[in-house]
Amino acid sequence: MRDLQLPGRSAIHAVNGVAATSHPLATLAAIDILRQGGNAVDAAVCACAVQCVVEPMSTGIGGDCFALYVPGGQGEVIGLNGSGWAPKDLSAEWLLEQGHDGIGLSSPHAVTVPGAIDAWATLLADHGTMGLDELLRPAIDYAESGWAVTPRVALDWQRNEEKMAAEASSAEQFLIDGRAPRAGERFRSPKLARTLRRVADQGRDGFYTGPVAEDIVAYLNAKGARHSLDDFAEQRAEYVTPIATSYRGHDIYQIPPNGQGITALIMLNILQGYDIAGMDPVGVERLHLETEAARLAFDARDRYVADPRYADVPVKKLLSASFADELRGRIDPGRAMADVGAGTGPVYRDTIYLTVVDRDRNTCSFINSLYFAFGSGLTAPESGVVLQNRGAGFRVEPGHPNNVEGRKRPMHTIIPGMCMKDGRVIHSYGVMGGGYQPVGHSHVLTNMIDYGMDPQEAVDCARVFHVAGQLDVERGVPKPVMDGLAALGHAVRHPEMPWGGGQIIQLDWENGTLVGGSDPRKDGCAIGY
Repeated sequence: MRDLQLPGRSAIHAVNGVAATSHPLATLAAIDILRQGGNAVDAAVCACAVQCVVEPMSTGIGGDCFALYVPGGQGEVIGLNGSGWAPKDLSAEWLLEQGHDGIGLSSPHAVTVPGAIDAWATLLADHGTMGLDELLRPAIDYAESGWAVTPRVALDWQRNEEKMAAEASSAEQFLIDGRAPRAGERFRSPKLARTLRRVADQGRDGFYTGPVAEDIVAYLNAKGARHSLDDFAEQRAEYVTPIATSYRGHDIYQIPPNGQGITALIMLNILQGYDIAGMDPVGVERLHLETEAARLAFDARDRYVADPRYADVPVKKLLSASFADELRGRIDPGRAMADVGAGTGPVYRDTIYLTVVDRDRNTCSFINSLYFAFGSGLTAPESGVVLQNRGAGFRVEPGHPNNVEGRKRPMHTIIPGMCMKDGRVIHSYGVMGGGYQPVGHSHVLTNMIDYGMDPQEAVDCARVFHVAGQLDVERGVPKPVMDGLAALGHAVRHPEMPWGGGQIIQLDWENGTLVGGSDPRKDGCAIGY
């Protein structure tokens, strides 16, 4: 149990249902749905729609969605990949002819077709009990009537003022006289409200056909993009078979590639060879091994992970014990590796992750993202849809597995997680934050499995992340530990912002209760009833 004389929060315990999100209005919306008789899928979609309004830099209907779902909390793990594809007419060869050897973060070519709305509609049709017409009402109300901006949201908004000011349609819809709204100010999104109403009335076709799709395609094409109305109309989420590994008797599930969830599983396979429980949870030894395992796993990700419809991704090899042994053999407990590859890519910390468990123990692990803050920074002028920049995750490199091609999905960073034991869910969890996510998954799982932390303690625990050649060490890590990591050869520094933000729900089958935790690095909370 935590020291009650120190700052912190307790895990929440409940019997009937729990929702955990990174924004209090979203958590409340999810609980309202559960109390009305909706199930975990209904509540997750409702909560995410609210976050698309009240946390617009981190998520939106112009982004993508992945989900893991376990009916009744036991048995089959259902995976849904709701990532969008590149326009049919976009190719590496065309980009190279135009003088582009990469896809910039604010380029119209970075905009892949948004997959979120279709993913929501698919999940609800197959596993929900309510429709978009009911579940979008809270989001529409906040967009029309306004909401009070929360502190972390205000900070992230302010950090992206220049980005949004650079595009007239984005400045019009997301800035107040050229500035971001401040904490406590009321903000409205009337154009987004109209679009959400259209989706509520017409379902997924209200987004992928008709005026909304026409607005987005015309806007992007005017900027030189190659999108078509068919690219939108034909976008479909895909049910996938989750991949898994075993960690100390627990089965850990992830969405398969094109997602990067395999990176977390590779990390866990490496760490399984060490006595993590015998190490200080915020000590030099544990954080060094976690960092080195992450660097090796990310190198494998960058070499192999791509859309399996277009590339041969060697999942079996990457998850094999022999591959883990090979990578573990490269780790020196007394020295940081000099170089293992290209690293984890550009720095960003956005995305929303949420999880919901209902009274029947239906369990939903759900993530929705625009990629970078406010995605591409490009906002369709009439529909109010800010568009993701997932296409920046492609390579413009013919022959590489993740080379950009028409109707191909890029290597994707968002990863919902599910941990099971003896066929029943133990933890539904996720840690948002771009490239950090696999590290966060490994970190919180080992916190709970190896150290016995509860969900709140697991997300509270200080974090480190090796990115861009540096080891970012949060201020929660004691200075002697930071000095010890430096002595091993890590280029340590304090990051400007914390890493990630997570939510966890633990299913306590013995007591018939639920335990929830929500990351203090964000504005959100876990609520149960």
